Amino acid sequence: MASEGPLHLGKTSTLPASPEEAALDYVPNPRAGTLYMIRFAAPEFTSLCPVTGQPDFAHLVIDYAPGETIVESKSLKLFLGSFRNHAGFHEDVTVGIGQRLFAEMQPQWLRIGGYWYPRGGIPIDVFWQSGAPPAALWLPDQGVQSYRGRG
Repeated sequence: MASEGPLHLGKTSTLPASPEEAALDYVPNPRAGTLYMIRFAAPEFTSLCPVTGQPDFAHLVIDYAPGETIVESKSLKLFLGSFRNHAGFHEDVTVGIGQRLFAEMQPQWLRIGGYWYPRGGIPIDVFWQSGAPPAALWLPDQGVQSYRGRG
């Protein structure tokens, strides 16, 4: 749910119990009308396996070209942290985060890469984007290599 004013910025906040309870704050884009990209990286993201209840770990990279608003980073951190006790498959978690941000913030474009660490010997990488990126947008590589083991 989008908030009417910053709920977290400059205030003491507790970690939401679930992603559904987490409120994301959006603030006016300080460069509205300018095409640029914002990147958030969460290299220690965690959620729970919906079958075993065991923790799953991922490196998330969220890139977006803002429209009229940008997501406030503290609220995003709390939203991502709310997945620590949330059970969901990698695909649902990754795509769900991207779709929620896109629906609420309404950026020009958004993509998310979920680089999940192996469970059962198989790493799973999940990618979603809202559509084709704007033609003049510079898109750097997300910088996370596919899992290659220890050596």
